[in-house]
Amino acid sequence: MGGVLVMKLVLISSLVLNAILSIFCCSSMQLKQPRIRGNETDRLALLAIKAQIQHDPNHQVMSSWNDSIHFCLWHGVTCSRRHRQRVTKLELGSLALMGSISSHIGNLSFLGGLNLENNNFTLQIPPQIGHLHRLQVLHLNNNSLTGTIPANISSCFKLITLRLERNNLVGKIPPILSSLSKLQTFILQFNNLTGEIPPSLGNLSSLEAFSTLVNNLEGSIPSSLCQLRKLTIFSFSANRLSGIIPSCMYNMSRIIEFEVSENQIQGSLPPNLSNAFPNLKILTVFQNQFTGGIPRSISNATNLVSFQCQSNKLTGQVPNIRNLHNLVIFSVADNNLGSYKDGDLSFVSELINATQLTNLQFAYNMFGGTLPKSISNLSTNLQILTIGGNQLHGSIPTGLGNLVNLQLLVMRDNSFTGSIPTDIGRLSTLGELYLNTTTNYRGAFHPL
Repeated sequence: MGGVLVMKLVLISSLVLNAILSIFCCSSMQLKQPRIRGNETDRLALLAIKAQIQHDPNHQVMSSWNDSIHFCLWHGVTCSRRHRQRVTKLELGSLALMGSISSHIGNLSFLGGLNLENNNFTLQIPPQIGHLHRLQVLHLNNNSLTGTIPANISSCFKLITLRLERNNLVGKIPPILSSLSKLQTFILQFNNLTGEIPPSLGNLSSLEAFSTLVNNLEGSIPSSLCQLRKLTIFSFSANRLSGIIPSCMYNMSRIIEFEVSENQIQGSLPPNLSNAFPNLKILTVFQNQFTGGIPRSISNATNLVSFQCQSNKLTGQVPNIRNLHNLVIFSVADNNLGSYKDGDLSFVSELINATQLTNLQFAYNMFGGTLPKSISNLSTNLQILTIGGNQLHGSIPTGLGNLVNLQLLVMRDNSFTGSIPTDIGRLSTLGELYLNTTTNYRGAFHPL
């Protein structure tokens, strides 16, 4: 009986030992097996992208994108754990990369974010980007891309952000991009786009920021854009737009920035400005053909930071702006404001509570009377002050030396008498001072 028990113990010990050895052997075999590559399609696509990068001064791509480590660990690459290590993000922004964007980018079918901004990629945007049906963020801004905007980006149905600014893109804005119903940010500024603004873009119901400034767009602003009820930023400056601003746009109550400067737009500013845009911070309409007056309702636009309406055909007086304490820029230069009478400059005294004011311009209008002494009580942050080209008379008030950060002071083309206040000599940061008389000079204002 004892012998049988011993035999059983030996047998059990042998089985345990074999199990341990088996586990050890399996572990050893796993250590010797080749590393799992994950999805081969994505790896090959990344290598094709690498092949078209000609210059990588920081060596972030060229040094780490190799088979010594898994491609999910390559610089700028993020993979999904749920989908067999598929690439979901490619973040290669601000690396000073040079080259072109490979068409193989379209093979990264799980890609949700593509950021190539602030590099020097050239040639066209590959239309294969339209194959990325999961893409939500596309940043190609600040490169040297050429050609047109691929229409089949419209197939990226989940796109939330599309930034193509500061490239060399040409052609028209594809109307079919109106199918991007989730798009919230659409930035096209600083390119060479032409044609009209497609009315179909009024279907971008989720859009919050829309900028096309500094292009060559023409025609009028389509009234269909009034449907963009979530819009907060509307920036169409420096194009060739004409016509009038559709009145329905003044019902877009979420607007924070409204910029249409440097076009050929006509009409007048809305009388109910503060009600139309209760959240307005930036209004720039300079260098157009606006007529009429500055709306009196501006007095209630207490969030206003920048108001620039210079170089139009505005008439009448500057209304009460006493409550605009947040103003940084206030420019009404080069219009027909004022009446050549005393009291035209009463608004200057109303600006003394705007403690962040850096730019005040009212040159080349029809302002009369004397320069208020309160001008010396303006914000010490003031850097630009232009009052030339009016019908001002009397002496230049002392106290301008209090404006210690003044860099530009234009007082030319008035009828000032007396001597130049000596305290102007205290303005150590002053770079330009104009007190002379010229003929037909209307260029002493600086849009910022």
